[in-house]
Amino acid sequence: MRKLFAACLLASITAFPAFAQDRVGEVSTTFRVMGPNDKVVIDRFDDPKVENASCYVSRAETGGLKGWVGLAEDPSRFSIACRATGPVKIVGEINRTRKGEVVFSEDTSILFKEMRVSRFYDADKNVLLYLVWSTKLIDGSPYNSVTAIPITE
Repeated sequence: MRKLFAACLLASITAFPAFAQDRVGEVSTTFRVMGPNDKVVIDRFDDPKVENASCYVSRAETGGLKGWVGLAEDPSRFSIACRATGPVKIVGEINRTRKGEVVFSEDTSILFKEMRVSRFYDADKNVLLYLVWSTKLIDGSPYNSVTAIPITE
């Protein structure tokens, strides 16, 4: 019993995001008799190197007993919308190459799968682009979403 409790505790700790985020809302999509329901959640995170840039990511979250203990694998389907919440100003050195820079990541399964948000810079239009995508040890997912914020500095 203690081993099961320790495994559940470890799973719940590793399920937390790598960067600060706020849960804005959630809706239930599938009723589960045991454990929490499946849902679509909306989380907000602020870009640590860009002042007044907030990104909202909606994604599916698997419930049930596996979801409750952190063993479920969330689907790799999401949407992103980033907005300027004031004058947009780059406050750190950002990666301006075509490879971009990961600004947010979160585990979406107990092992080897993450949702990531990468930032890219479009010098021609002076715009920051944010791409949400998924990694997996063997196969990543082609599902993705992109949004843009003009720089006002």
